[in-house]
Amino acid sequence: MAASFFSDFGLMWYLEELKKEEFRKFKEYLKQMTLHLELKQIPWTEVKKASREELANLLIKHYEEQQAWNITLRIFQKMDRKDLCMKVMRERTGYTQTYQAHAKRKFSRLWSSKSVTEIHLYFQEEVKQEECEHLDHLFAPKETGKQPRTVIIQGPQGIGKTTLLMKLLMAWSDNKIFRDRFLYTFYFCCRELRELPATSLADLISREWPDPAAPVTEIVSQPERLLFVIDSFEELKDGLNEPDSALCNDVTEKRPVQVLLSSLLRKKVLPEASLLVAVQPVCPKELRDRVAISEIYEPRGFNESDRLVYFCCFFKDPKRAMEAFSLVRESEQLFSICQIPLLCWILCTSLKQEMQKGKDLTLTCQSTTSVYSCFIFNLFTPEGAEGPTPQSQRQLKALCSLAAEGMWTDTFEFREDDLRRNGVVEADIPALLGTKVLLKYGERESSYVFLHACIQEFCAALFYLLRSHLDHPHPAVRSVQELLVANFEKIRRAHWIFLGCFLTGLLNRQEQQKLDAFFGFQLSQEIKQQLHQCLKSLGEHGDPLGQVDSLAIFYCLFEMQDPAFVKQAVNLLQKADFHIIDNADLVVSAYCLKYCSSLRKLSFSVQNVFKKEDEHSSTSDYSLVCWHHICSVLTTSGHLTELQVQDSTLSESTFVTWCNQLRHPSCRLQRLGINNVSFSGPSGQLFEVLFYQPDLKYLSFTLTKLSRDDVRSLCDALNYPAGNVKELALVDCFLSPIDCEVLACLLTNNKKLTYLNVSCNDLDAGLPLLCEALCNPDTVLVYLMLAYCHLSEQCCEYISEMLLHNKSVRYLDLGANVLKDEGLKTLCEALKRPDCRLDSLCLVKCFITVAGCEDLASALISNQNLKILQIGCNEIGDVGVKLLCGALTHPNCRLEVLGLEECELTSACCKDLASVLTSSKTLQQLNLTLNALDYAGVVVLCEALRHPECALQVLGLRKTDFDEETQALLMAEEERNPNLTITDDCDTVTRVEI
Repeated sequence: MAASFFSDFGLMWYLEELKKEEFRKFKEYLKQMTLHLELKQIPWTEVKKASREELANLLIKHYEEQQAWNITLRIFQKMDRKDLCMKVMRERTGYTQTYQAHAKRKFSRLWSSKSVTEIHLYFQEEVKQEECEHLDHLFAPKETGKQPRTVIIQGPQGIGKTTLLMKLLMAWSDNKIFRDRFLYTFYFCCRELRELPATSLADLISREWPDPAAPVTEIVSQPERLLFVIDSFEELKDGLNEPDSALCNDVTEKRPVQVLLSSLLRKKVLPEASLLVAVQPVCPKELRDRVAISEIYEPRGFNESDRLVYFCCFFKDPKRAMEAFSLVRESEQLFSICQIPLLCWILCTSLKQEMQKGKDLTLTCQSTTSVYSCFIFNLFTPEGAEGPTPQSQRQLKALCSLAAEGMWTDTFEFREDDLRRNGVVEADIPALLGTKVLLKYGERESSYVFLHACIQEFCAALFYLLRSHLDHPHPAVRSVQELLVANFEKIRRAHWIFLGCFLTGLLNRQEQQKLDAFFGFQLSQEIKQQLHQCLKSLGEHGDPLGQVDSLAIFYCLFEMQDPAFVKQAVNLLQKADFHIIDNADLVVSAYCLKYCSSLRKLSFSVQNVFKKEDEHSSTSDYSLVCWHHICSVLTTSGHLTELQVQDSTLSESTFVTWCNQLRHPSCRLQRLGINNVSFSGPSGQLFEVLFYQPDLKYLSFTLTKLSRDDVRSLCDALNYPAGNVKELALVDCFLSPIDCEVLACLLTNNKKLTYLNVSCNDLDAGLPLLCEALCNPDTVLVYLMLAYCHLSEQCCEYISEMLLHNKSVRYLDLGANVLKDEGLKTLCEALKRPDCRLDSLCLVKCFITVAGCEDLASALISNQNLKILQIGCNEIGDVGVKLLCGALTHPNCRLEVLGLEECELTSACCKDLASVLTSSKTLQQLNLTLNALDYAGVVVLCEALRHPECALQVLGLRKTDFDEETQALLMAEEERNPNLTITDDCDTVTRVEI
């Protein structure tokens, strides 16, 4: 048995089999045994207080591993734990070592097997040290040695997930990782297993064993020491969708492979075992819904040094390798795709093909599309020939037809009938396999896939340059216009990564020349017109639902490399909303925005690009140029009135560049929002924008830390006579009660500010200062938001006093503060006064009960100004609602909107609500979402809705919370009354505007 077996983790596994009293006896026997054998004593105080893990460590620390285990085994024998002794003896017979030797041979062979990239020729099979440490950590025991772990390895096709699994399994077979954590690791590839007939988990284990007589009973006797490695999970169609009743818990039960793996993942069989699952990015949501995931690990593929090594090995000639690498390094897009080994091979192959023809590599590296077109057209041009043969033209056209069908039907594995339908005859298959563009797939004889999804996307895009979708044999293939619209959606088809970019990239003049040379014709002009029309339509209709992915549009335009068209196209758009997460996004966004002059609204975030600068690092010159192009939209687009910057980290130089553009006289912003932005540099430069921008009406900071000096500087700037800011939001900006003094001065002196939102700040002790300022009769504030401000019930005294003296505040949000019934009672004393001008009050989640509703009811009758009352998320129940309804039916009540969401209501209150609906002449909106109403209650409400005096226009109910009969009733009521909307999102209906 390998010495590593006797490590602290190895001992810990067995010590954890002991019950509490047995573990105490084990310590007593240890003291006696070491005395008897005349061994060095472990201090008894340490032994006595040691946990199982700590005792294992002490044994390894004080004795040789072999000796430590011999002592442990003798103690087990003395304790008559024959089961533990047998387990150890069986392990010593060599099952684990036999399997490890087999696994090492198997995975070494797979590692060295022929692959397109031939990565095994250039890189060692060992797991990198940092990967080794990370993977070891993922499966290290967290609390006890038996805690199972389910780890997901997630990444795009070709990033190296399977390669990492091969290296991991070889490292395990050499005892380099998971030492004594796992006795056995079994590798299941879903692509290979999915065609198996019904089988059992025992059979799957036996398939991996070196001989037919696999000791399955012994293997599964310690499930906590098993690791199942599941590769290519996405190959299981409808994986994990089985109901719990369909799963199995017996390793010998024969079931479909999908059910077996689902049973493993959902811990129905061998729940103590650990799992390592490799998936493409499109699958994890399904896994998250059904599987308890411990951690997600994303392989990084080739780092920069790996890419350089690969180029040098691929080209062999160092001069050529460095020429190619240098060109690729200059392009963020090309260098980025080289992170994926298979795509790096495609790029290197394209460059090598062009080198051999004496072509200019600069043209090849002009765009991603150019690389793929060179790759494909060269493969389909016979060696030494000037151009393609009619046969190779026909084969490529057929392949493009197949690719287009696959993209629209989400198909990536094709049978022979799929090939025939698209024009690929049996005689073509050997030639297509010879190009490596098409590969045989899995165990099935007649199953084929494209070399990589990117190749399929390129061929699908190429299809549209050659034929109309109307000529395609499959009805699922849609038009160019529909393709473009779908590509520009934020929630587009999961597998559409480069399809839109390839389509527009093929419209480039250089690519058109390649197409003419290869096919003799193309449909470029028609597609360019359709692209223009698509962007024009997006610009004219805007994006009210926020569904358009501006970055997807930018990437497509960047890929064209046609400045004249790009300038024309971006000026069709009125709104841009995008997220920059790497340098490639930065370059693409800058390329398009520098031509922009018609934007009206811009929203963006920038992450992982501009890090904090110090004396040792700074933002690259090229990145600063790109950033300048993005910021310059503020001055070049004369129509831009709204800017939102969110979730961003700006270095000092980028922050200064941005501020300079904001202060420029050509900037005409009216609304500026800064959400979760951290920046280095003088914050005063940002506030100086208020001195230069008289058009700015709305200024918002959210989740952006403001210091005491920042708040003072901001308020000083807001008081500048030429400033015109009417709305100010400082939400979750780490304000403190001290800041209230400065804000109070602002409220007293500023005669333009009508909206102040300081929610999500700790302001309890500072509230008296704000209220005192608002008691000044000259204040003009209309909207005051104080939600989540840690206000106590005592604060209501100051708020009440303010409401009695202030004649301007109409909207007050006190949500999510601990006001309780006592605070509400104080507040209602002011609300009852006829001179209280408040017309909208939010008390959501303020810990109000039935007692508070009595005071509210009295206020509703006395105050005819109050139009909107939000009291959701309070435990008022049916009794509280009954009290409110009594007020709502009173002729003096003028309430128009009532929010009662999540108030622990039942159908018992529907009769009282119905009486309000039939008698109130003013109530237009009622929110009842997230309450336990049933069919009977909804029937009562619907009867009231049909009453001729019912004025309600919006009813808040989530239809999907009800059974089919109730849903049908609600839909019928909505259809009967065209003036009624039943929705679960009442917030979108109630809009507060100045």
